[in-house]
Amino acid sequence: MSGGMRLLPWDGPGGQRCYLSTDEGGGYLSQLADDMEEAQLSTGEELLQHTAELLNGPAEATARELRFCVHRLREALRDALRIAESRGERLA
Repeated sequence: MSGGMRLLPWDGPGGQRCYLSTDEGGGYLSQLADDMEEAQLSTGEELLQHTAELLNGPAEATARELRFCVHRLREALRDALRIAESRGERLA
């Protein structure tokens, strides 16, 4: 990884973006961020599977269930876009 600022996969105070100033990968906070990204992407995959099961299930999904899924899908998409942005910046 090149030196510079790494966009971290969590928000700072007041929802502000957090950055890590780093010369190399492999430090404690870099590893923590890598682990958090992996967990966020895994959660997104699980959510997609759950949503498919809900929509394709034998019973019709309730408005409450659909609303819950939409909120969680929004969070997962936000996380995935932040991860993509962070990784894209590190490739440059």
